[in-house]
Amino acid sequence: MPDQHQQLDLLADADADPARTLLARARAIFSELDDLPEDQRIDTINALRLALAEHSPLRDEPVDCVLWVRKESVVANDYNPNVVAPPEMELLKRSILADGYTQPIVGWRTEANDDVSYEIVDGFHRHEVGRGVRAVRDRVKGRLPITVIRPDRQGSHDRMAATVRHNRARGQHTVQGMSDLVLHFGRLGKSPEWIGEELGMQPDEVLRLQQVTGLAETFADQEFSEAWEADLDD
Repeated sequence: MPDQHQQLDLLADADADPARTLLARARAIFSELDDLPEDQRIDTINALRLALAEHSPLRDEPVDCVLWVRKESVVANDYNPNVVAPPEMELLKRSILADGYTQPIVGWRTEANDDVSYEIVDGFHRHEVGRGVRAVRDRVKGRLPITVIRPDRQGSHDRMAATVRHNRARGQHTVQGMSDLVLHFGRLGKSPEWIGEELGMQPDEVLRLQQVTGLAETFADQEFSEAWEADLDD
């Protein structure tokens, strides 16, 4: 964040670029956030993001505005057919612990008795990690990242279809792609234990892919003759 002198420099250049004036004024106001208690600061930043989104040319894209919502206000739906196996769930935990939240939870906003909550459309397992893994929960201050689906897609049938689309559109890793990754990390000197932990693979999976890629690399430049040839005269 620029200090006061840098902000004045920005203002001095305002005639050349009006956007710099706006940015300098905004930064001066945002610096006041540091004086607020942490919870109030997060809520205020959420409100600022919502206000800013009203002026964004990309406001129709849900990811344009991500809010940090109290975990108690994020609830599961009762129709999600997706189940994550234990190894993949462990990998998701590892991913969020190591990389942080890189994808928000997708939800829709509901109100009942003046209480606002967000029902999950996609990201139930990211929600589970944020609630259940203490290191993650503490790091994100008991909040979860939420982006809200478009208002015209909030009917029950739309939400159900969106959940299935999100689940099925993720795709799967190919054997060849995973083999290439294992070979790459092996060349970097990474141990099988490191590869398994970082990629969410069992030891036998790593070994099998190492064997496959090792054989392929060994014989990559070899020429082979035909094992036999058909005798068309006979």
